[in-house]
Amino acid sequence: MFNYLMRIEYDGTKFVGWQYQKNGTSIQEKIEKSLYKIFKKKIRIVGAGRTDKGVHASGQHANFKIEKKINDKEKFLNSINFFLHKDSITIISIKSRSLNFHSRHSAKERVYKYYIINRIGLLSLDKNRAWHIKKKLNLNIMKKGGKILEGTHDFSTFRASSCSAKSAVKKINSVRISKIKDKISITFKSKSFLQNQVRSMVGCLEKLSSDKWDLEKFKKVLQSKKRSNCAPPAPAHGLYLDNVRY
Repeated sequence: MFNYLMRIEYDGTKFVGWQYQKNGTSIQEKIEKSLYKIFKKKIRIVGAGRTDKGVHASGQHANFKIEKKINDKEKFLNSINFFLHKDSITIISIKSRSLNFHSRHSAKERVYKYYIINRIGLLSLDKNRAWHIKKKLNLNIMKKGGKILEGTHDFSTFRASSCSAKSAVKKINSVRISKIKDKISITFKSKSFLQNQVRSMVGCLEKLSSDKWDLEKFKKVLQSKKRSNCAPPAPAHGLYLDNVRY
């Protein structure tokens, strides 16, 4: 038996998310169907992160086990990407891993990026790939809000009602916010996140940076541990699973 880890890039716009859903097509389903075409047998892949509907990835990871060794990895990549390219899914690389490796459980850190385009003009190149906000945002106070989120907290405020995590206590290793021209990039690093956590945090950072909330209000929302106090989550199309570190 052999175990392989793939790094995956995809545009999540037309998918119901990473994981199988009854109400539409998932990225997992598309990749597994492509693997079936290559190996002529059903293969189940395990993703490192269960991205939601409309969320993108530049560094999703998934592993699968198979009895047959892949001798020519370049040929494998060319073959599987031939089947996937029309769906805007790309397998960037494939590597051998030990049999006990698990793409989700073996992860030491996950990196998510959220992009905001802060300008009056509508989006063309970044349509469905960033959150368009016309009102000028205060980057300095957004960065102060990001610092408040760092460290270990009970993130119940930012947790979706359907989240299956055993605990809402998570450690955010870092929140980095930068701006180049009119594009704001917010990078979150943690071993794991709650369902909807990143988009919910960004929604609250938008309230803060657009002067609808002050820092005291932002802190109280976090400390309240009440979902009802959370701002509406930021749109899915601005979120990217950027990388998974092992």
